[in-house]
Amino acid sequence: MSVAVTGQPSLTRRPLAAGRPLRIADVTMFYGERSGGIRTYLEAKAAYAARTGRFEHHLVIPGKMTASDGTGRHEHRSLRVAASNGYRVPLGGAELQSTLHELAPDVVLLHDPFWTPRGASRAAHECGAAVIAVHHSSASLHAAGLPGPDAVYARALRRWYRRAYLDVDAIMSVVDTEIDVRRPATLRLRLGIEPTFHPRPEVPRSDHVLYVGRLSREKGLRQLLEAAAASAEPWPLVLLGTGPMGDALRERARQLGLGTRVTFDPYVRDREQLAQRFAAARVAVLPGAHETFGLAALEAAACATPVVTAEPTPSASLLSGRVDTFRPGDSTDLLRAIERARRRVPDVPGAARLAAATPGRTSSPRSCPTSSGCSGVAPRYRGAISGRGDGRCRPRAPWRSPSTTSSPGRSRAFRRSGPGWRTAGSDR
Repeated sequence: MSVAVTGQPSLTRRPLAAGRPLRIADVTMFYGERSGGIRTYLEAKAAYAARTGRFEHHLVIPGKMTASDGTGRHEHRSLRVAASNGYRVPLGGAELQSTLHELAPDVVLLHDPFWTPRGASRAAHECGAAVIAVHHSSASLHAAGLPGPDAVYARALRRWYRRAYLDVDAIMSVVDTEIDVRRPATLRLRLGIEPTFHPRPEVPRSDHVLYVGRLSREKGLRQLLEAAAASAEPWPLVLLGTGPMGDALRERARQLGLGTRVTFDPYVRDREQLAQRFAAARVAVLPGAHETFGLAALEAAACATPVVTAEPTPSASLLSGRVDTFRPGDSTDLLRAIERARRRVPDVPGAARLAAATPGRTSSPRSCPTSSGCSGVAPRYRGAISGRGDGRCRPRAPWRSPSTTSSPGRSRAFRRSGPGWRTAGSDR
């Protein structure tokens, strides 16, 4: 498979050297101290690369200061904007572009459309790299997270997406991207289940309904509280996570008279502990109207916990017979779905089959988050490489950590100039 490049000048193509591991750079703003799916996916990918050597992996993310740790993690100066999950906003894109020149990767994956994507794409192309935009979210989901009219925000965000993706060679996603960017996703984003998520008959199952995720506007948590308040049966509700709406949700629960029925528990990063929390729940619910994939639904189902999601949630299609769905934004229909799920008998054999699904099979939802599922990453990206480049980056040699890995600004290695390099701040 090759990646079609449209709207780009004809550039000299440089083939990948035989026998050299593929060099992959994942770039994302959405990597916080307590963030969710993207961080889980990328950490599993990095661990697999380090363990197997099947590809050389680099992660470029915001941090307190510019630094490279010598193991493929590169942080850039940024401002912290969300204390609840640790998200940060980088201070421009010049350092990112210099890092890409330094790394000279084969493939660059942009996991959000906000960190100077066009500048990053140009820098990557100058090094002969293929650029893949990974469409994790959607304009509707982002709009739902903002106060105000969703439709207005969604239109503005779609315009932003279309401009951000102008220079990428391909789009990777699990959902239809035509409505947001007017381009198809030619590479399928394959998320999956870590081995720690599996049936746990030794864990006593309680009677509560469990939500795992950020406490934010777009997650449908107000509708979940309304559904709990309308229920004739006073089942307990546990909200596991942190987020900007924590205080507002506590106040709403008080107004609805839910009292001690609702428990707010802190974010759980340990995957073993999280699997036990899923296994102990009567039902796991994803109440948001807009889920890009819904990885938590797969994790809960692998623990033999009945799942409730909105009808459009992509992961619901993989859980036939183990999921109850509801109309997005309808708290009454959400309550009906929860009540149906609570009547289900946990399908332990089906959960065991889901947890043990073999990567590469058409019916399998597994991929990179599993130790074996990452085995397909390098071949898929090798097939996607267009080999484009204009020769201005140095030839690819085994990457070495710069001798100066941190500074108040950019490392000295990143400030290098001359043929094949941009001076600091020259590509803004």
